[in-house]
Amino acid sequence: MQNLTIDNKQCRIEITVEDLPLHCPTPSMMLWNSHPRVFLPIEDTGEALCPYCGTLYAIKGKVSKKHP
Repeated sequence: MQNLTIDNKQCRIEITVEDLPLHCPTPSMMLWNSHPRVFLPIEDTGEALCPYCGTLYAIKGKVSKKHP
């Protein structure tokens, strides 16, 4: 993640492959315990929407086929 603390009311967050597997909320969010942790499938489409808070995640760059 780019920021050390992220407001999870922010509507779009860019992540990198180092942040995978992606889950929301992330530990860097100010309200990290605001809803249950949910893992989000982002590898195929490059974007994922959290069903709890509506945060949209987007991958910055490309995901390698070898990445788990």
